[in-house]
Amino acid sequence: MIKIQVNGFDWNEGNREKCQKHGLSQKEIEHFFQQKEVFVSPDPKHSDEEERYLAVGRSKKHKPMFVVYTLRDVNGESLIRPISARYMHEKEAKRYEEESAKIEK
Repeated sequence: MIKIQVNGFDWNEGNREKCQKHGLSQKEIEHFFQQKEVFVSPDPKHSDEEERYLAVGRSKKHKPMFVVYTLRDVNGESLIRPISARYMHEKEAKRYEEESAKIEK
């Protein structure tokens, strides 16, 4: 598990709209990154122009979710820039639950 150091977030109308389209608010996504158990992996398939990461964990409502993000340097600070976020589909959530249970043992 990688501990994510949150210095802040980089939002604009584009990424806020894309995330809200999937039913997640800016506040929910920011809270997601404050949680203790957020699993992060590189997303090389979508990292052509910039390094992207895939984070999985739970929302404040304890619903499994995905967040794709990149890190941006803004005025010397590393900020999380969410690109897309959504709740997991039923099949994905089941797999996440199974994998999480293995890690907790």
